[in-house]
Amino acid sequence: MKKAAFLSLLFFPLLLACSHGPSAEEQAMEAARVAAQGYYDFLLRGDFQQFLSGRADADSLPSDYSEQLQVACHQFMIQQRQAHDGMVAARATRAVIDSSLHVVQVFLQIDYADSTREEIVVPMVECGGEWKMR
Repeated sequence: MKKAAFLSLLFFPLLLACSHGPSAEEQAMEAARVAAQGYYDFLLRGDFQQFLSGRADADSLPSDYSEQLQVACHQFMIQQRQAHDGMVAARATRAVIDSSLHVVQVFLQIDYADSTREEIVVPMVECGGEWKMR
């Protein structure tokens, strides 16, 4: 009986440690993954202004430069249509944190209409409580 009580006291802290929710790093990776997915959903819908709002420097871009970037996004999507019949989906498959650089690398799988796939890496940084593309 004493042995069982001793073992329960020994394993109780371990049980408590395992029962807590996700760590701060896991929460950061998930938040960055969701944000990157959202920004690329805007790109796929042709909402280039919203896609570009996901850049870390979006607030400091001059309006004429922002317009040039929107045109570049539009041209990129035309290029993807010519090369692969267009992008049809972007899925954030995983995220890896580099806590020393304060960056989360989000891996996105891009699916094209011609049935090809590509994996890209989107570096994400936290800016004022939001995750943005670097």
